[in-house]
Amino acid sequence: MKKLFENNNLNYEKISNMVADGALIIYPTDTVYGLGASVEVKKSLDKIYEVKERREKSPLIALLSDKKYVDKIAVIDELNREKIEKLIENFWPGGLTIILDKKRIIPPNMVSNGSSVGVRIPNHKISIKIIESCGGILATTSANISGEPSPKSYDELSEKIKSRVEIVVDDNETLKGVESTIIDMRSTPKILREGHITRIKIEKIIGKVK
Repeated sequence: MKKLFENNNLNYEKISNMVADGALIIYPTDTVYGLGASVEVKKSLDKIYEVKERREKSPLIALLSDKKYVDKIAVIDELNREKIEKLIENFWPGGLTIILDKKRIIPPNMVSNGSSVGVRIPNHKISIKIIESCGGILATTSANISGEPSPKSYDELSEKIKSRVEIVVDDNETLKGVESTIIDMRSTPKILREGHITRIKIEKIIGKVK
């Protein structure tokens, strides 16, 4: 049965327990509403693709509550460590997703059987508290049916997707509505998607990127 939590009535322990038991959660981030699941519950990750009507070739990202969790789930290339640390220092929490080589804790079905994982800390207090209560890491994607616009407010969430999950969190705010910028830092820095953080801002911090 779906549980609707509002920002003035959030039971983080209950949310944590439900997610650990396999529940999916729709929750606000700093960019758009996200659809999340525990990285440790394989059936939940499979269910995200079903709920979104999304091909399993599209990987999920890992939203973190703190930068300390990066080393738990990803490998930082020593050649790029300084640049990655600069990106984290300047743009986290915020709208920058960094692609890194994944560690074994990240299950194959979360990343389309790939060897990498996208990581980010959202600039949203409620989001960070939710993620922290769920162990500091939530596999996440935008909370929309594939092909539909990404929702930047509770009112923009489709009834179809809300009816398919166990937890919905409403923070009564309108979000930025611009998805995160994605940069691959596994070798030569390369922007895969320019979103909330512009290329110009990134190049001011780490120099030229592809």
